[in-house]
Amino acid sequence: MVKGGERPRLAFSFHSRMQVSFHKISMSILDNESIRRVRSALTEAGIEARIIVLDTTARSAQDAANAIGTELGSIVKSLVFLVGEQPVMVLVSGDRLCNEGNLGGLLNLEARVRRADANTVRTVTGFAIGGVAPVGLTRKLPVIIDAGLQRFETVYAAAGHPHCVFATTVVDLATATGGKISSEIAKEA
Repeated sequence: MVKGGERPRLAFSFHSRMQVSFHKISMSILDNESIRRVRSALTEAGIEARIIVLDTTARSAQDAANAIGTELGSIVKSLVFLVGEQPVMVLVSGDRLCNEGNLGGLLNLEARVRRADANTVRTVTGFAIGGVAPVGLTRKLPVIIDAGLQRFETVYAAAGHPHCVFATTVVDLATATGGKISSEIAKEA
């Protein structure tokens, strides 16, 4: 904080339709271990994606869309499920729902499908719900990607913190995650 209680701001134009503000703070949010893992995973995959720090939370797809100023469908929801005891990740467009009934078959797994609880999500990804990134996971997971995300040239995924996202393409997302793109994993909300 500086005199008068105002936080200094450094703004830059990231996208022609969007303005994102960065705050100077003593320990930058970008130094967070989770965010460093995401940045490292993107770099290792050869993907040049900038971590975007938002002024408001991106805990939900709608929050992220509002903060960025983009369509809800361009937000990537990183969802973790258990197929039997096997954790899996599904990357679904923000305006769609996971079609859980198709999940096991798409991964050639035959078992009961259920949503992972917060503790399981943290254990298998290394991220807390509200900031689960599709990359930089602490454990390799099978990944299915909603083909509906291909409607957008740029998509935005969580970057390991509720106030951070990164912009990418679906092709780069598939490359970075090793994910399989499927038109059968999601349905209209």
